[in-house]
Formats: sequence, structure tokens, C-alpha cells
Amino acid sequence: MKLGMNLLLWTGEVTSEHFPLLARLKAAGFDGVELPVFGGAPAEYKPIRAELDRLGLKCTTVTVLTRETNAISPAPATRQRAVEWLKTVVEINHVLGAETVCGPFHSALGEFSGAGPTADEKKRSADVLREVAEFAKSANLTMAVEYLNRFECYLITTAAQAVELVKAVDHPNLRTMYDSFHAHIEEKDPAAAIRTVAPVLAHVHISENDRGTPGSGQVNWDDTFTTLGEVGYDGWMTIEAFGRALPDLAAATKVWRDLFPTPEDVYTKGIKFIREQLGGKSTRVG
Repeated sequence: MKLGMNLLLWTGEVTSEHFPLLARLKAAGFDGVELPVFGGAPAEYKPIRAELDRLGLKCTTVTVLTRETNAISPAPATRQRAVEWLKTVVEINHVLGAETVCGPFHSALGEFSGAGPTADEKKRSADVLREVAEFAKSANLTMAVEYLNRFECYLITTAAQAVELVKAVDHPNLRTMYDSFHAHIEEKDPAAAIRTVAPVLAHVHISENDRGTPGSGQVNWDDTFTTLGEVGYDGWMTIEAFGRALPDLAAATKVWRDLFPTPEDVYTKGIKFIREQLGGKSTRVG
């Protein structure tokens, strides 16, 4: 198992000013970090790759689509921009040496039609992702598409819908992931949801029901970790938490109050909690 920490707790754009943070996460015992890739060109990420290599850290990444790059838009030009952006993401991941890019890049984040997903929208998303997955094959990159809760998207909001999309794309470089926060909202049984995605599971976000410190809330962690073990999952487990340090990100993730004493509380207690769970010890963070 590889343990990571999502840097969206601190920033939406990693720069050299965050290099001391990378060192602290390495010292805390993380195998890698999850880098937000929301813009920029591949060459701009070379200094980050050099620092990761210097520290002995691996990385995964996370990206999103916007209204301008919406893969399910009826406008062909918008869908083409989605393809172009996601291909740029693949190139950035190649520079970073990342193994996996995750995120809700099936459709635009926070954009709603006022109705449920249509067959045409599902097809448009699958067509975009199939083209990009073929491009990702040359970079040996796995794309782990993420289902969100109903308040953040409408195209896919359950494990079953995520698997349906993966099957529609039908490409070995396109898989899905499991996020305990979204599953806590949308799934009736987390264990059943994990078993549903297990055949195409490529990434896991460890995220508490309030986006705070893992182990301090209502997520059924015993079932979560037990079932991940039963299905033989042995990839990245990345802590994803959000705070108020970045106003735009706080607004996007609907974080209106402090959910933990400090960011250090999240990653130090979080990694301890995960290790105890992986060791078969049922614990709760105080």
C-alpha cells in the first residue's frame, strides 16, 4: 500500500514555496503526494519533479473540467477543448513521473442541467475519455475517473454509474476510484460500493464525512478498510481534506468553518489512523 497526501489542503497550484511542506510530508512517513493540476504547461512542472525526486517522493495528480472544457457539452468545440486539456494533463503527469491522475474529469465540476444525465451526455463523456485514455497509454498513465456526490455533479454519483462509464469507454488506461466522502453521502453500503468498483479500482481517497481529519467523523472506516483488503486493493490511499486557507477552493468545496485545529493535525493523525486500520486495529481519532 502506498500512502499519499492531497495538497489541495494547502494550495491549488504547487510552487517552490511549498517545497518545505513536501519535506514535512516525507518526514511524516508519506510515500507520495497528490498534486493539483489545474493549469500550466508541462515544462512548468519540471522543478516540482526535481524536488520530488530529491526527497524520494512519488506522486499522483488530480484534475477537473470546467464549463469551458466540459466533456458532455453539446458543443463540439467545448468537447475538443476537454480533449486538449486532458491530453495536456497527461503530458504534465509524464513530466512528474506520476502513476495515476484522478478526479471528476468526466464532466464539468459544479455545472448542472437541472435534470439527470442523458444517454447523449454519457456517450459524449465516454467518447472524450476514450480518446484521452489512448493518449495516456503512451505515457503509461492510469486515469481514475471519480464519481462525486449529487451536490457537485450529476453525470455519475454512484459506484455503479462509475463502473458503467468505465465499461462504456472500454480502454485499459481508464479506470475509476473510490472516495469515502462521496460514498458516505451517496451509497447505502460502503462495502457494497467498494465491491462494485473493485474490478476497475485504481485509486482511493481517504476522506472523512466533513472533509476533516480521517477517523474523527462518521465514515464507516472498519467496513471500508476491511473490504478494501478483501478485494485485494494495494494501490494509493491518499488523504483528501479541505480547509479555509484558499477562499476560492473553500467556496468550491463548501467549507465555511474550520474542520480541524491545523493542517498538521490532519496529516499526522490521518496517517497514523490509516496505518492502524491497515494493521487491523479499529481506532478513532480524538
